[in-house]
Amino acid sequence: MATSLLDYLGLTPRRGRSQPAPAAEADRPGDYGVAVAGLHADEAEVGPLNADENKCLTRIKIFGATGSILLLIGSLGTGAIPVSQNPVAGLRLLSLPSRMFSTALTLSIGGTLMLVVAWLLIGRYAVGRLGVEVFHGTTPARRMTRRQADRTLLLWLAPILIAPPLLSKDIYSYLAQSAIGYIGKDPYTVSPLNGLPPDHPLYELAGSVPNIWKDTPAPYGPLFLWLGEHITALSGDNITVGIFLHRMLALAGVAMIVWALPRLAHRCGVSPIAALWLGAMNPLVILHLVGGIHNESLMLGMMLVGLELGLAAVDSTRSLHSDRSRWLPSAAGWLLLSGTAVIAMSSMIKATSIIALGFLGVALARRWGATLPALRHAPLRQWWSRSRDSFLALMRSAALMGIVAVVVIVTICVGTGLGFGWTRTLSTGDIVRSWMSMPTLLSVGAGRIGIGLGLGDHTQAILDIVRPLAQLIAGAFIVRWLLASLGGRIHPIGALGISMATIVVFSPFAQAWYLLWAVIPLAAWASDRWFRLGAIASSALIATVVMPTSSNTSGIVLAQGLSAAFLMVAVLTALFFDDRPRWLPGIRRRNADE
Repeated sequence: MATSLLDYLGLTPRRGRSQPAPAAEADRPGDYGVAVAGLHADEAEVGPLNADENKCLTRIKIFGATGSILLLIGSLGTGAIPVSQNPVAGLRLLSLPSRMFSTALTLSIGGTLMLVVAWLLIGRYAVGRLGVEVFHGTTPARRMTRRQADRTLLLWLAPILIAPPLLSKDIYSYLAQSAIGYIGKDPYTVSPLNGLPPDHPLYELAGSVPNIWKDTPAPYGPLFLWLGEHITALSGDNITVGIFLHRMLALAGVAMIVWALPRLAHRCGVSPIAALWLGAMNPLVILHLVGGIHNESLMLGMMLVGLELGLAAVDSTRSLHSDRSRWLPSAAGWLLLSGTAVIAMSSMIKATSIIALGFLGVALARRWGATLPALRHAPLRQWWSRSRDSFLALMRSAALMGIVAVVVIVTICVGTGLGFGWTRTLSTGDIVRSWMSMPTLLSVGAGRIGIGLGLGDHTQAILDIVRPLAQLIAGAFIVRWLLASLGGRIHPIGALGISMATIVVFSPFAQAWYLLWAVIPLAAWASDRWFRLGAIASSALIATVVMPTSSNTSGIVLAQGLSAAFLMVAVLTALFFDDRPRWLPGIRRRNADE
């Protein structure tokens, strides 16, 4: 097994030591990333839309905005409304959806479907038609402008900003854990249940925390909880104000994604509009990052901003050192340090983004002359001579990344007063057996089979073995993507996106919006048809499959909501996009008279 792993990593000679390889083969590095590199191809810039396309674009924008408004109305009955301090309770009109759950469910599902359909339709003006340009890997004749894309996203987001939390109650954990830190307790050791007892003035902030999380410590970084403490200072025990301020944080994260993603795409030779559509305008961003108010928005936004700042310095021709002293950074050097610091800060929102430093470090090492050494076919005695320069450049880069990261992380941990307790709670989410996690799904499935065969319930034992093994496999894959980036076969942004996808696939715990960890960075690099078709299909599918239901929602209520929602969307689609619907003769005659 060890030999197979070394061979996979390209460190095992394929020939005997008495049979030296030909010179041409000896100088060839490992085949890291050769297949994955096919996901990328440069895209040409094209002109703006014509008049007819602009009219159709306007219809699609309004259609999507209508879906957002319907989702807003439906969320008053299906949203994650707090147990106490319900802001619409007692208001005759606004509380109507909560008294008509079936209708609210229909509006919520219908609004979601309209938003997804609008996103798919407007994709024609970003990546092209799915069955033509996307499938054949060609460039569309025209694309919408950056201003049109930005305005569309703002229009679709506007109704969601004032909606209750959608599809998740994580926001209530944010509020409770931030309040625990605000009153001087340690949220990494004290749970909402113990930290905010019933006699505490801020108890209501813990009342809406889901039962599964009420007695667990905070798994989030100290920077995020520190921001939450300031929100608690502003909102006090007012849950509605706290929710709105946390949503503003999520919106700030989306704004950072919108700023950085097109720039990174341009750096990788991919259409900025295509990247913006697939990444920032993705319905999962609207429904989950903003609607569900998840801190992944800040994590991803800060990570991408840091990468753009760092790569702007690495890719520039300017020296990273000051002319006056080798130990002082130049303007480009300060830009590199700033980007590294921002990535380190993003890991203090959620720790996953720390791997971005590895790929920024590889880009810096390549600037300093590092490359992938050819070791597989070389004699062992030549390994050091072949890899010395690259190794030293990598060590210099790793030292710089590490020093900046340690300084930033220690400063945040000490400065916020929250310490390093977050390192002990990173696996808190593992208590959930999520079907979206491949290791968990396989383990639970094996456990069920064992129960069926009469072998007893060994599910937890299987989980305890499979989950760590999956993480080791993910680590081996990430090393491979680092080597592929070092060899120049995959751009650091693409290698990071593939690594994030690897983490999601092998993660012991996964949620619907985790798909964005991979899709957003990959949108800036991957332009292959199979990636785009897969990302589009999975985003649309997950956005529609995850519905605002609970364990109390009966099958017949769900069936009624789905059927009514599909009918509503079909009617509205016909009204929006069919100028002369044949099934409405009155409209046809009126149009003919005109």
